[in-house]
Amino acid sequence: MKVRLANKRDVATDICEFELVSLDGSALPAFTAGAHIDVHVTNGIIRQYSLCNAPGETHRYCVGVLRDPQSRGGSVGMHALTVGTDIEISAPRNHFPLAPQAKHSILLAGGIGVTPILCMAEALASEGASFEVHYCTREPARTAFRERFACEDIAAKTHLYYDSEGERANLDAILAQPSGGKHLFVCGPAGFIDAVLARAEAAQWPEGNVHREYFAAPVPASADGDDDKPFQVRLHSSGRVIEVKAGETIVAALAAHGVEVQMSCEQGVCGTCLTRVVDGTPDHRDVYLTDDERAANDQILPCCSRSKSAVLVLDL
Repeated sequence: MKVRLANKRDVATDICEFELVSLDGSALPAFTAGAHIDVHVTNGIIRQYSLCNAPGETHRYCVGVLRDPQSRGGSVGMHALTVGTDIEISAPRNHFPLAPQAKHSILLAGGIGVTPILCMAEALASEGASFEVHYCTREPARTAFRERFACEDIAAKTHLYYDSEGERANLDAILAQPSGGKHLFVCGPAGFIDAVLARAEAAQWPEGNVHREYFAAPVPASADGDDDKPFQVRLHSSGRVIEVKAGETIVAALAAHGVEVQMSCEQGVCGTCLTRVVDGTPDHRDVYLTDDERAANDQILPCCSRSKSAVLVLDL
C-alpha cells in the first residue's frame, strides 16, 4: 500500500524516526508490539523496519532507521527521503510478538535494535505487566528515544548502558534466574544477540522462552564449510528439477526458470520466503529459524540457505 512520509526527525546520532501516514487520512491496518513493515525504499530495494509507535495508533506508523555506512542501499535510501514523499509498504507482520502468558518479560536491546523493544515496553506498561528493559548503546548521543524511556511508567524499569562510560550490562546477573513464567526478548546486532543467547543457554533458559529478532544477518557461513557445492531442487508439485549452481541462491535459480518465491530481506532475517521441505537436508544459513526448527529440517529460507543433500525437494 502507498503511504506518505509525514515527518522525519533526528532521534540520535545517525538515527532518524520516520512517520508514515495513509494518503487519504484513513486508518492504517492495526499492529501488535514487535511487528515490522516492508518498506520499498528505492530501485527495487526492500527492507524491514520494526514499528516503534504505540500499537493502538492506526493513524500512523513510525520506524527508526540507523544510517549505516556499510549500507547496501536501504538505510542510505531511507535517510535521503524527504517529507511529502510517497512510499510503498506492506501491511504489518509480526514474527517477534510478546508472550501473553509471560509473568515477567526481560527486554534486551542493542543499538537500533531498540525499536521493537520500545514498542514492547510501552505495550507492557499500558497493560500493567511485569517487565524490565536493558538498553545498550555506544554513547548517550547514540541512544534513540531516551525521552520515551524516561516516561513515568517505564523509567523505573529501564536500565541504560553506555560503552563510552564503561557501563556494560551484566548478562549473567540479568539472566541468572530463568523460570517457566519468564520470557526473554532480544534485538540488536548479530554479535549482541549471540552473546545474549549464549548466556541464556548457559543459564539453562528454556528455548521456548527465548525470543530474538536480528535486524541484519551475520556473514553467512556454510555449516560444513563448503559454500560452493552445487545441488538440485525438485518441485514437489510437478517433479521439475532445477540446478542450483555454486554461489547461486535457491531463489535466484528458481527465478531463472520462471519460478517466483516471494521474498523481501534476501538475508534470512524476515521469514517472508519460508518454504516447506518435503525431502532432503537443508544447509541452514538464516537467522530466522530457531535451533529446534533447524533440527527438524522441514523448513528452509531459500533466499540464503542451501542444501547438504544432492537433491532438495521443496513444497513448490
